[in-house]
Amino acid sequence: MAKYGLIGNKIGYSFSKSFFTIKFEQENRKDTYHNFDIPDINELPEILRNNNTLKGLNVTIPFKESVIPLLDRIDKEASKIGAVNTIKINKEGKLIGYNTDHYGFANALMDFLPLKEKKALLLGTGGACKAIRYVLKTMDFEITQVSRTKKENVITYEDLTREIISKNYLIINCTPLGTFPDIHEYPNIPYEYLTKDHVAFDLTYNPRETEFMKHSKAKGAKVSNGLKMLEYQAKKAWAIWKS
Repeated sequence: MAKYGLIGNKIGYSFSKSFFTIKFEQENRKDTYHNFDIPDINELPEILRNNNTLKGLNVTIPFKESVIPLLDRIDKEASKIGAVNTIKINKEGKLIGYNTDHYGFANALMDFLPLKEKKALLLGTGGACKAIRYVLKTMDFEITQVSRTKKENVITYEDLTREIISKNYLIINCTPLGTFPDIHEYPNIPYEYLTKDHVAFDLTYNPRETEFMKHSKAKGAKVSNGLKMLEYQAKKAWAIWKS
């Protein structure tokens, strides 16, 4: 009987636990899946010591970048992305890091392609955003990144104009704004400039329809939450663990 799990902070809402628990039941597997809710990534070695049947871990906010120094090896694609969301624990007990978020997002985005133009706004600059950037770059999208504070090659929400919104037909919320329990929050963008040609993609999946999605849909934009992306990336993680 193998054990799998998710490491993150404030992850009671986790999709992964329910997804894999149902999967194991449907396949009559005795494997189990656990949430490891920790305040600091440096608690990972203790989790490993206390759970010697662990074969794989998912990694979520806020540890997708900070987990990397604790790994023995990192997959080439995860290294390019700069973030890890899947860890395989091999027979020797070595920790190997992968990123399946890019696979999940690429597959979920296919439902909305082609767009009028390959231009995208990425809201946020955290670890979740890195896999999205990687996918969009491989698809030859022109990317504009948005944050609350101005940085090199990053604009602020105050900089968003009608012209910028009208040129960027894909807008992706990579921030945790609107995630349960703070469901009334949403990114401060000028929604009034959205059209039926826009796609508003929220990486959040709890609630199923975020305020970001509601505001975008009200202006005619096509919308998506992060649930399909999560399902694709979870299936990819399972394939890695079993390989």
